[in-house]
Amino acid sequence: MFLKGINRKIKKEIGKANMLSDTDIINRYKKLVDAEVLAPLFDRYIHLVFGVCMKYLKNKEDAKDAAMEIMESLMDKLLQHEISNFPSWLHTVSRNYCLMRIRNRKEDLYIEIDKRKSEQILVESDEDLHQKIKEEAQLDEMGKAIASLNPEQKQCIKLFYFEKRSYDEIASETGYSLNKVKSHIQNGKRNLQIYLIENGVNNQSAVRSRQSAKK
Repeated sequence: MFLKGINRKIKKEIGKANMLSDTDIINRYKKLVDAEVLAPLFDRYIHLVFGVCMKYLKNKEDAKDAAMEIMESLMDKLLQHEISNFPSWLHTVSRNYCLMRIRNRKEDLYIEIDKRKSEQILVESDEDLHQKIKEEAQLDEMGKAIASLNPEQKQCIKLFYFEKRSYDEIASETGYSLNKVKSHIQNGKRNLQIYLIENGVNNQSAVRSRQSAKK
């Protein structure tokens, strides 16, 4: 069942060369460079290779694919190496192939994880960017709103909200009476709210953004 993937012509050579040793088959192949010569080796060792692949890959379909790829690679490898003990050499080749496949699988997993992390970072960065743009727009509107106040209201609003001065400190600095300071702040605050509402800005968010920018 597992040998169905082997070319029919290769199968026919099995009976003819079945009595040859591994070394004889390899030497004949090197001389003729004919894939059909390797048929007996395929027949003798395909199940051994499959067993090694199962041991490392732990999956039947993966092991089948790996075993066929290993056996197919012999056509090149046998021409490149001098082999004294074919079963031992083939076992090493099979093991190394499986280890390489496992390592590549892990690297692919790490790449996928890194890709997902990068995508998440990009999403978060994009969200941060939108938030910053929104805050900048609010700051800009707040700046325009403050600029629309009369000089007394503008001065008192800046000192009270953005420089955290008390009523007494503002009165001392500006020369306004305490009542005037409170009046300018109340009227200025009302005018700011009206301006921001008319311009479609959440005034509370805009004030927080302005205060954060001042820190």
